[in-house]
Amino acid sequence: MTDVNRWLLPDGLEEALPVAARRLEALRRAILDQFDVWGYDLVIPPMAEYLDSLLTGTGRELDLQTFKLTDQLTGKLMGLRADLTPQVARIDAHRLREEGTARLCYVGSVLRTRGDEWSGSRSPLQAGAELFGHDGLDSDVEIIRLMLATLDRCGVRGASIDLGHVGIYRSLARMAGFDKGRERVFFDLLQRKAIPEIDETLAAWQLDAEVAQQLRALVELNGGPEVLVQARGLLAAAPIQVSAALEHLSAVIERLQASHPELDVHVDLGELRGYSYHTGLVFAAFVPGSGQEIARGGRYNEIGRVFGRARAATGFSTDLRQLLRLVPAWTEPRRECVLAPAEGDAGLESAIADLRARGVRVRRLLAGESGEALTQGPRLQKHGHEWNVEEP
Repeated sequence: MTDVNRWLLPDGLEEALPVAARRLEALRRAILDQFDVWGYDLVIPPMAEYLDSLLTGTGRELDLQTFKLTDQLTGKLMGLRADLTPQVARIDAHRLREEGTARLCYVGSVLRTRGDEWSGSRSPLQAGAELFGHDGLDSDVEIIRLMLATLDRCGVRGASIDLGHVGIYRSLARMAGFDKGRERVFFDLLQRKAIPEIDETLAAWQLDAEVAQQLRALVELNGGPEVLVQARGLLAAAPIQVSAALEHLSAVIERLQASHPELDVHVDLGELRGYSYHTGLVFAAFVPGSGQEIARGGRYNEIGRVFGRARAATGFSTDLRQLLRLVPAWTEPRRECVLAPAEGDAGLESAIADLRARGVRVRRLLAGESGEALTQGPRLQKHGHEWNVEEP
């Protein structure tokens, strides 16, 4: 490696220089404070875990995103976390083992083998909240409201939300008799909204005409909340689980519109975020004027079964680095720095200690260092026997 590129970082890995680091840290604190006032308790999972624990219930996508390594102490395969949600589910199910509901939150770096399609980042700073132990409308609505409140706290104004429900496609795929291969093929076509390919595939599979029509309808059932009325007609002959999912979506929208009357709600029954592990409602938030989601989440019941406790769960996550890119208006609270001379008497030492104890930032000059190059702000100056902070 030449001297020119010796210090280059790998693609998709990021570092934060002082100004960006201050903004990220201020944002992290604001988000954790927001989670705290909603009653969510902070947990800090490890950066690496044994692979069979780390990837439990998460599906193929997270497996491909996970860096693997061998534990030199045990010889077992480990993984560097690509998502904190499975770790938090393990903590709830295996470590805390609380009865009733549990509300947990987290902030931490993750590492992924492939970059995000929008930013190219492979090292998001992920923040999120998870609600365990309740399966119903109240918990789904609470976690979405928390997501909206968190985005608002971070300076996102006028966010829109996209809602879907993976149970609808699962029920239709089961009714059609899809094996895992066909279920995945049609899932991929739905995500790309590849209408010509969908029509060709359904014709080639020679499905029952009514079943094929209902599967075909998913690609076009997107728009405002009125889409649910259309869906009830087009999917009237579907299994009862489909009508239950549609009613659940309607109830969620009604509750959200009551608390957020200006919220722009979009419904897309063909959008199946996190299909490999979500089991019900899925959602994403978008910044006005951007097609890029800024937060996402959904219900993922049963994920704790392998840890000994099958728990209902719902949650959301966001990436602090992405938040700063998409919300440039966010600014960290300004902290003024007081400059202190390099040498002085015991009174100077006492004044510096007192200021720092009160949370004031004090930077002390070093021998031969020019204060003018560091700050034009307030300074500690001596008058008589007293040291006082004086403005320039």
